Amino acid sequence: MEQGSHMHHKSTGSKINHEKGIKDKNKMHDMKHAHKDHKNHHRMMLADFRKKFIVSLIVTIPILILSPLIQAFFGYELEFPGLLYVLFLLSSFVYLYGGIPFLKGMVKELKDKKPGMMTLIGIAISIAYLYSSVVVFGLQGEIFFWELATLIDIMLIGHWIEMRSVLGASRALEELVKIMPSEAHLIMENEIVDIKVEELKVGDKVLARPGEKIPIDGIIIQGSTNVNQAMITGESKPVSKGVGDEIIGGAINGEGSVIIEVKKTGKDTYLNQVVEMVKKAQEAKSKTQDLANKAALILTIVAIFVGLLTFFVWIFSKQDLTFAIERTATVMVIACPHALGLAVPLVVARSTTYAATSGLLIRDRTAFEYARNIEAIIFDKTGTLTQGNFGATDIISLGDKTESEILKIAASLEIKSEHPIALGIVNSAKEKDIPIDSVEDFKAIPGKGIRGRIKKNEFKVVSPGYLLEQNIAMNDENVEKIKQQGKTIVYLLENEKPIGVLALADRIREESKEAIMQLKKMGMKCMMLTGDNKFVAKWVADELDLDDFIAEVLPHEKANKIREVQRRYKVAMVGDGINDAPALAQADVGIAIGAGTDVAIETADIVLVRNDPRDVVDILKLSRNTYSKMFQNLLWATGYNSFAIPLAAGVLYGIGILLSPAIGAIFMSLSTVIVAINARLLKKS
Repeated sequence: MEQGSHMHHKSTGSKINHEKGIKDKNKMHDMKHAHKDHKNHHRMMLADFRKKFIVSLIVTIPILILSPLIQAFFGYELEFPGLLYVLFLLSSFVYLYGGIPFLKGMVKELKDKKPGMMTLIGIAISIAYLYSSVVVFGLQGEIFFWELATLIDIMLIGHWIEMRSVLGASRALEELVKIMPSEAHLIMENEIVDIKVEELKVGDKVLARPGEKIPIDGIIIQGSTNVNQAMITGESKPVSKGVGDEIIGGAINGEGSVIIEVKKTGKDTYLNQVVEMVKKAQEAKSKTQDLANKAALILTIVAIFVGLLTFFVWIFSKQDLTFAIERTATVMVIACPHALGLAVPLVVARSTTYAATSGLLIRDRTAFEYARNIEAIIFDKTGTLTQGNFGATDIISLGDKTESEILKIAASLEIKSEHPIALGIVNSAKEKDIPIDSVEDFKAIPGKGIRGRIKKNEFKVVSPGYLLEQNIAMNDENVEKIKQQGKTIVYLLENEKPIGVLALADRIREESKEAIMQLKKMGMKCMMLTGDNKFVAKWVADELDLDDFIAEVLPHEKANKIREVQRRYKVAMVGDGINDAPALAQADVGIAIGAGTDVAIETADIVLVRNDPRDVVDILKLSRNTYSKMFQNLLWATGYNSFAIPLAAGVLYGIGILLSPAIGAIFMSLSTVIVAINARLLKKS
């Protein structure tokens, strides 16, 4: 393909002004900038927490050195007039500078009437600061500014670690945005102009050179190449593309130059839809997340109640006020549900991005999480369990010729025909690398088949009707069996004598057998719903060892059939997302398979990019493992709190075991880190 070689090459984007292109450009710009602003906001917050932590830590060192309790513990003495006032000023700085994010957070939570972790931290540091300040200015008691400072330091580092984890979880979205090419070579009359991809409009023709990224979704109108779609669809092998084939923007072009006619722009392109789906899924709050939020709220109420109870119990036990406040503060610190608040979001972000890079696109988090409960999977047949095109499924020799020889002769005769049966025979021969012979005296037999001469012998490929018409006897047990399967049958004749039979049908995918086997091992009922005739449906069901099948169902009847199955089981429907739309919407979980670029994604909860039923197994395993990780994290966070709160309150004080606020904060941060690590360990299987 040399069309581009004799054209002038210019680098200018200002020559072309496409009205729609500008609109799409603005939309894509908005999307990229919104994502960038969101990301930059997070980075600024991350940098702010890091800075506050470092500054607060530096100021904490003199606070520790000057604190009477620390001096007594390490056995040194450092006294000078105004020591307590210096401590007060240093601690005030840490409280106001390092503690401000928590104080602001507390105010916001209380305004929203949703007390949570910030409320707990805010109350804890405020109690510590206010009580110690009153002691400095005359009240009898012990100051614990050092506990206040270390508590703020640990909370800041804990938040910094959490924010890094959350920011890390959104990096897959950044990678998806990066895949988008920025420039395209637009073909204009006698020249090629480099313009921004956003300026392209439907119908434009663009050149993709070897090794470049395909700039946009379209159809190849000239040239052929191999395309690496691994980053987009997860297909490990390069895919062969020629004239008339659809091509996805962001894929990497192989060795050939191709001219592409633009079919989709802006938000309509496949990659933009993927980015939007990942974005929505990451932002979506699932039912499990709501459960975690409720648990956090309950824990907040419990913490405040236990904190107050602790305070009054120690006061009535005739312990001093300092001790009672210290126990109360420790309870507040221990109860801070950071780990609980992080338990679900980290797993959600991890599973969404992990799924997206595996070609499993989650549109609805709730449905995805519900997928762990699925008991029955109903597959569409055509294009889902089968390849969606005709091919030779059975070849029977009636004489001395081998199956390959029969297929070779039939394909040689059919090579010039555009009939689906002919295409099925020719494609089957191509798949088996069977060479085609030259045919002489080729002629169609209207309504019955074709004839031709190969090496002086006359051959015909004909329908069963031709045999009846010519009174050619045909009695074969295997042929009768195939007929009962509802397959299309043609006969190969040599000099009017039947020498072979070819049965054609929509061939079953090899991957389907493995997928059904794995799903049954997982305890699933596997069924099929199809508009095809019951004979073909039975053949497919028997081949795949399905539990049940429903045949001869029209598209609008499919939803009713799903309802019937739902009376017995929790159901997932797997289909191509177009004629299966009502069924996908009706099912508990709708899974669109073989998304390519044209799937009707509006009705599916989950979109599987590849035409591979094994991905259904992967999405169900990922759903189960995602829920398992959420449960583990929630269990760790709440289990940890239920153990630590009584300890913080001082129930083991009688045997000399007490948790200080600083130690409590260390344990709390450790809980958070464990939850974050556990989320990162999520795999689909």
